[in-house]
Amino acid sequence: MPDLVLWDIDHTLMATRGVGGDLWAEAFEQVTGVPLREQASVTGSTERVILRETARKHGVDYDEALFTRFADALGAVHVRRAAELRERGHALPGAVAALAALAERGVRQSVVTGNVRAAAEVKLTVFGLDAYLLIDDGAYGEDGEERPELLRRALARAGVAASGAVFLGDTPADVAGGRAAGVRVVAVATGKTPASDLKDADVVLDSLADTAQVIAAVQA
Repeated sequence: MPDLVLWDIDHTLMATRGVGGDLWAEAFEQVTGVPLREQASVTGSTERVILRETARKHGVDYDEALFTRFADALGAVHVRRAAELRERGHALPGAVAALAALAERGVRQSVVTGNVRAAAEVKLTVFGLDAYLLIDDGAYGEDGEERPELLRRALARAGVAASGAVFLGDTPADVAGGRAAGVRVVAVATGKTPASDLKDADVVLDSLADTAQVIAAVQA
């Protein structure tokens, strides 16, 4: 088994079914004073990149101070609307079982996500996933712009070499990021990307529903 398993969050472990977009729009208007008309593409991206490109679409100047305010606002709105997130969203089939099975085998697990940390923590808690994850060993939207940078940050925090880690994600950006960071990649076709577009991963799964299959993919 690997020394560390790192998980993407959205569409890998869970689906927010539109709530995430609503919360993002609320935080954006709160910090910019401008109603959200169009959000930049979010698939496989990080909050810093999404905010910068969305601000540009709305004629709003972007700087690090804006991102800091936005991250605080986004975390706060997730806390405030956690019950709505729980009601409308859900953990993906097999996610809890996969996390639990790896934990039972003594595998350290954390997350690498474009979400800001406060929002990620709310999502993981709401859907009962947090108990299996070492949150402090992860990497979040505050830590960089691209997946390789986030993965390297998580590896450093966990004190694990790239050769001893596996990353599970659902987008081509996850696959490419894992490759660039030197970790094994297990792609899960549970998001918007079909399995055929994830073929550069070491292993591609249709879902997490078969726990034995997930364990085999992680330890292959």
